[in-house]
Amino acid sequence: MARQHEKVLLVEGAEDQRVIPELVEANGIQWGDREKDWIVQIKSMDGVENLLNKQRINVHLKSSALKVLGIILDADDEPADRWQSMRNCLLERYPEIPEELPATGLIHGNPGEIKVGVWMMPDNRERGMLETFLQFLLPESGKELWTFSEQSCRQAKESGASFKDCHLDKAKIHTWLAWRNPPGRQLHNAITERILSPASPQAAVFMRWFQDLFQVVATGDTGG
Repeated sequence: MARQHEKVLLVEGAEDQRVIPELVEANGIQWGDREKDWIVQIKSMDGVENLLNKQRINVHLKSSALKVLGIILDADDEPADRWQSMRNCLLERYPEIPEELPATGLIHGNPGEIKVGVWMMPDNRERGMLETFLQFLLPESGKELWTFSEQSCRQAKESGASFKDCHLDKAKIHTWLAWRNPPGRQLHNAITERILSPASPQAAVFMRWFQDLFQVVATGDTGG
């Protein structure tokens, strides 16, 4: 039987599942190479609808081994509505959960309770998603090219590009990565290879939430 983890992190999809461990490791915290060694078990819920399912969340909260449950989801176009949907999933078990998501992310739990944490991409306030958050990690040397990629994506949309308006941030960052060397790195590779900077101020806020929630400390070299 697989070991039940004391610390579990639920994310929307496979992209988040790849990116978050790389971001954490790039900030000096060893995640672990094999699942049995992971500091946190990260699970893709295969879509926000599943992540916002109270029954599914309660299944995790009923695990006898669980001590900490983290949840990362995208704000998308309506941050306030998305937070209320998440809050409603937790309210029955955590009636003291705040009406407004803290700007630094939620960490909640009384002594003897399973501690729960929520981070809403990109920054617990604005509309957006994982790819919006990753824009905060752009190095100064890439800012001019980023402006050009933004313009190009908007022009492409006007010329008939079929991506949805809500996926503009996805299109922009993948366009920017397509013009780097080597072209077209995946998001998690872009962090590992420091094409994106894991030491940005915005990443530091996320890392404080992650470390405080799961009680882990940086022990390694971030590599700049």
